[in-house]
Amino acid sequence: MEALKQGSDALFILLGGIMVLAMHAGFAFLELGTVRKKNQVNALVKILVDFSVSTVAYFLVGYGVAYGTHFFVGAEQLAMQNGYQLVKFFFLLTFAAAIPAIISGGIAERARFYPQLIATAAIVGFVYPFFEGIVWNQNFGVQAWIKSLTGAEFHDFAGSIVVHAVGGWLALPAVILLGARSNRYRKDGAVSAHPPSNIPFLALGAWILTVGWFGFNVMSAQTIDKISGLVAVNSLMAMVGGTLAALVFGKNDPGFVHNGPLAGLVAVCAGSDLMHPLGALVVGGVAGGVFVVMFTLTQNKWKIDDVLGVWPLHGLCGLWGGVAAGIFGSKALGGLGGVSFAAQLIGSVMGVVWALLSGFVIYGVLKATLGLRLTQEEEYEGADLSIHRIGATPDREVNW
Repeated sequence: MEALKQGSDALFILLGGIMVLAMHAGFAFLELGTVRKKNQVNALVKILVDFSVSTVAYFLVGYGVAYGTHFFVGAEQLAMQNGYQLVKFFFLLTFAAAIPAIISGGIAERARFYPQLIATAAIVGFVYPFFEGIVWNQNFGVQAWIKSLTGAEFHDFAGSIVVHAVGGWLALPAVILLGARSNRYRKDGAVSAHPPSNIPFLALGAWILTVGWFGFNVMSAQTIDKISGLVAVNSLMAMVGGTLAALVFGKNDPGFVHNGPLAGLVAVCAGSDLMHPLGALVVGGVAGGVFVVMFTLTQNKWKIDDVLGVWPLHGLCGLWGGVAAGIFGSKALGGLGGVSFAAQLIGSVMGVVWALLSGFVIYGVLKATLGLRLTQEEEYEGADLSIHRIGATPDREVNW
């Protein structure tokens, strides 16, 4: 029976890793459908290469930073217990690699290729796993300190703060330091619209992310005996809540509608194992509204050119999700309890501050040394031709 449980756990978390790996295709197509046609190839290449760099950085350094272990032993030892530790690494890697995939959407269309890969290595090798280890591995006694203050540890079941808020708040400094795309904001105050280039691809990316998210959330149990149908249904309810809110607030704009479920799923991650489904519906609905309102303010009023809206979507909705777990996870609102609003607030703010400071340091150093941005000519030509020397539809372009 023990051998069966070990094998089942390894298969369970492996399937979760595969589902979250598939989400990276969602990141790629969401970005591809949003950026202009001359930057579509770059969107696809960035996500794949960022994932590859993330794998090496997390295997060699990051996983050890977070969990105090390493893989520099014989294969025989690694294969023990059906290689559960290896597939657990694979599963957690897919979370870590989501950080540069999130950032990629914010800096699209004008960022240089190789400086971003250096940022990816630094973020996945140290910045992300440092905070991951604090929250999910009790590192440095921070969770014990929060519990001594509030009566409960900071609770983030599937990463509203650890993954999404950290990714979104890391992206904000990168977007600010890069500056807006050329001619996005004119001197006379006018805002030049850059509509999505391909709504079907944008929708495909959103759907792939949405489906994979059930592996992201449900498989965060990490062993099959801890699987929870409550997590699955809460994820579903938050997804539809985000969609319907984005439909209303976004006035039936398809870009908002397809980002709505993602906003809801970002927000429900932290408390998906605690909330009542109706609470999850509310959390997702609030997140959908937050995304639409803050994306519009960011782009049109504040003139922060965050191409895919990753700061509102992941940064702000993730922050809301961390705090919301302390509200809707309480027994008073139908949740399972065992959480503290104060603990959620402390942990959420810690994640935001760490990501914001790290983002300014990493991207500030890169800007001062290697440079972050394509030249004006390269940006005008498009990242596809400037970086990869080929467009998305080269045959048509030649014939034209």
